[in-house]
Amino acid sequence: MELIQEQPDLAAYLVADDAVDHHHPLVRETADALRAATGGDASAYAEAAFAFVRDTVPHSADSGDTRVAWRASDVLATRNGICYAKSHALAALLRAQGIPTALCYQRLADDDGTNPVIHGLIALRLPGGSRWYRQDARGNKPGVDARFSLDGEQLAFPVRPELGEIDYPELYAAPHPAALKALQESADRPELWRNLPTAL
Repeated sequence: MELIQEQPDLAAYLVADDAVDHHHPLVRETADALRAATGGDASAYAEAAFAFVRDTVPHSADSGDTRVAWRASDVLATRNGICYAKSHALAALLRAQGIPTALCYQRLADDDGTNPVIHGLIALRLPGGSRWYRQDARGNKPGVDARFSLDGEQLAFPVRPELGEIDYPELYAAPHPAALKALQESADRPELWRNLPTAL
């Protein structure tokens, strides 16, 4: 699949906003610690940031946490979030160290094709490179084994087109309004589950 930049200017994928708030002290502190641990190599840093978000921030559906975090700094502070929120956190950590990062989405469904829902992930572009690499820090569990890869994608959920699932090719510089609205307007995770978008 060819990934399509929503914004032609690569600088748009380094911007801080309300959700991807990489100017926040906690995001900067976390990014600096990960950078120091990886010796300054961009690829090693990206992999470490991915593993940090995937493994130390449980997906709230797995942990049972009913809080809804949507800002990257809140995700890191509460160690909680769904796929969209975890994507915001990973994007913030990567952008904080100068790695252009986009927000991406998939449309997934149950095994019989019912109950479609939008899933969030990211794509990164290493400094000096020309290619985007999608990564999914949703969090692993039985049946889900997402890994950082610059060779071939190993996402949490490979799409099944026969069930109506979709890989959206757009690389968004900011969270998609439908995903952000669901997070911001939900008081808890049960309400969020009812508000999740089913298409973009």
